[in-house]
Amino acid sequence: MQAAPVSALGTLADPPARMVDGAAMDYLLIEAVNALRVSSAVASARAKKIERDMVEAGLVPPPPPTAKQQNPRDSTSSTSGKISGPADEDEGVRSRLEAIGMHIGGNFVERLCRDRPLFSDSLDVIKFVCKDLWVSCWDKQVDNLRTNHRGVYVLQDNAFKPITRISSWEGRQEALKRAKLYVALPAGIIRGALSRIGFQGTVVPEITTLPQCTFQIKLPKNT
Repeated sequence: MQAAPVSALGTLADPPARMVDGAAMDYLLIEAVNALRVSSAVASARAKKIERDMVEAGLVPPPPPTAKQQNPRDSTSSTSGKISGPADEDEGVRSRLEAIGMHIGGNFVERLCRDRPLFSDSLDVIKFVCKDLWVSCWDKQVDNLRTNHRGVYVLQDNAFKPITRISSWEGRQEALKRAKLYVALPAGIIRGALSRIGFQGTVVPEITTLPQCTFQIKLPKNT
């Protein structure tokens, strides 16, 4: 006896659960950071070449010369031109990672909230982020939640999963610098989830000691 075929409408209303390996998010974040770094460097070099060609063709005036006073104590590595570029490139990579995270968080929270009632206020939403969203994305709840009851919430994770394995042979400051890129996508996930629920706000990650990370969320007071 054959089973009755499942209608397409029934499958759409109650989709089957799809299991994903827990390390998938870690691999995605690692590859996304590396790929966007390379992409940002290529885009920056292309833009500089176009600007240089336009200057040589006389279409735009040349940029004013920037006078640099080199310190005689500077080492050869500090004067090789690797300081001014990476900061701008990292900022571009960070903004692109946050945009990707917003897309992921918005789609992901729709599945999490499918069977939930509407949220009553902003505190209820933040509790949902600290518990349901955090457990689904990073396998644990937030360790500490603080608020000033005026729309500012501080979420602290003492062992934030995306940065637990980050280290650098160049020292603690370099490790912290690298970690700031890897929390851009999680910050976008949080912001995208809040936006899809209907709460527009800002999410600012801060890292002072690895692997601890805090996220400051600011929501409008009338929410």
